[in-house]
Amino acid sequence: MYKNYNMNQVILPLDFEMKLAEKDIAFSIHHLVESIPEEAFAPFYKATGCPSYHPKMMLKIILCGYTQSIFSGRRMEDLTKDSVRMMWLAQGYEPSYRTINRFRVHPQMQELLKQCFIQFRCRLIEEKCIDQQAIFIDGTKIEANANKFTFVWKKSVENYQASMIEKSNALYEQLVEERILPAIQKEQKEALSEEELEQVASTLEEVIDDYTEKLEASSDSTERKQLRAARKTPKQYLKQVKDWIVRKRQYRLHLQQMGTRNSYSKTDVDATFMRMKDDYMKNGQLKPGYNVQIATENQYVLAYEVYPNPTDTKTLVPFLQDIQAHYFELPEHIVADAGYGSEPNYQYVVETLQRKALITYGMYRKEQQRKYLKDPFKTSNWAYDATTDCYTCPNGQLVKYQYDSTRTDKTGFTRHFKIYTCEDCSGCPFRSSCTKAREGNNRRLAINTHWEEQKKMIQATLSEAKTGAIYRKRKIDVEPVFGFLKANLGFTRFSLRGKSKVRNEIGLALMATNLRKYAMRG
Repeated sequence: MYKNYNMNQVILPLDFEMKLAEKDIAFSIHHLVESIPEEAFAPFYKATGCPSYHPKMMLKIILCGYTQSIFSGRRMEDLTKDSVRMMWLAQGYEPSYRTINRFRVHPQMQELLKQCFIQFRCRLIEEKCIDQQAIFIDGTKIEANANKFTFVWKKSVENYQASMIEKSNALYEQLVEERILPAIQKEQKEALSEEELEQVASTLEEVIDDYTEKLEASSDSTERKQLRAARKTPKQYLKQVKDWIVRKRQYRLHLQQMGTRNSYSKTDVDATFMRMKDDYMKNGQLKPGYNVQIATENQYVLAYEVYPNPTDTKTLVPFLQDIQAHYFELPEHIVADAGYGSEPNYQYVVETLQRKALITYGMYRKEQQRKYLKDPFKTSNWAYDATTDCYTCPNGQLVKYQYDSTRTDKTGFTRHFKIYTCEDCSGCPFRSSCTKAREGNNRRLAINTHWEEQKKMIQATLSEAKTGAIYRKRKIDVEPVFGFLKANLGFTRFSLRGKSKVRNEIGLALMATNLRKYAMRG
């Protein structure tokens, strides 16, 4: 005896919802998208033309595809035809992969994703999954969809440009000296501009045309031979000048594209070359990628942003500003690792935002070690007399205050230093261990008092029981999210190009990790 099996009979129920498990991830996706305000979908509405698919349905099937580690539009299209979960979310519609991909890179998709994260956070608060005491910030580098051999380096472009400027100026002076080229109204600067090079080329063409006319008018073979020989040199110069015009334009465009970055890829011009952790050859190979910053709580991603610079230090301030402007009010504690510890970051979090910075700095762990605290050659261990404002070195010499100094970095941040100089380092038995200054020069100290105060503040804050416990959660809160993203979800490389599209793609991937964790909760 067999169970009833008849291909010619309709099988009930037809509602795919009844085929899904009670806690299927499709329900989490459905409820999340439905909670987004209708105003967020208004930019997708078209009053004319063929009616489009509802943006809610499109967002649901894309999120569903990402939760199943499907990042291809073609495979998402296939899922709408053979996946019960996807068929229920699409309600029988089967959008093509082109439609799916166009929706994924829509200019308004970024605002829609922000609403997803805002509504998801609201649900976490309602269900008391997060307590809103702190956010944990960290970053990771993800490889861009770009050829790793299509690099353009800023230093190389600047070197080539400097060499070209030197050669073009030398040629210009030579042409003027040889009277091949009359002096032009050159601007008072070192380099010839593109317009000035074009003027030089135009003048050389006139010289060449003049030789050509004389050559055509002459019938004397000896004279024609001399004219051809005389025309050869300006023709060579013209070829060189035209090449410089093209190169000068290319160098200008390269530098404009890079901006403050040190490199970019020709395949994806928004991607910067960075050192990736998944460097299996251990040869420090650089790959085009993006620096993805996230803010988490209880291993849920609450906000994210994409940056082109490889270091985390310069991303903290703009990331916090973006969270404040588009996501939510910052909590009392801002937690991050030593990669974010810097004077401008502490100043912004503590003084501007009035929040507690639970952020270590580069030497924080080392300064807590007994070996460091007992090292007499570390300037932090030198005896200091506040009344005379001087230090005492291991040899018993006074290191006296001399003058104030300021330094401004590339970002425009100014640091203030107090310069101290030792009285006499000649004949010091500890000289080789104490200083690298040349013989005859005394040891000099540059003390940033504001930075030293900030370090003491961080040490005191992290030594407290409550704040110390919050900081210790960092490793088990934000870092596992990157493991979920790369290992569990399988998202290790972008499939789209351009910062705006990449921002949409990583937003979908991070929300997919949130939904998978949320659906598996107890």
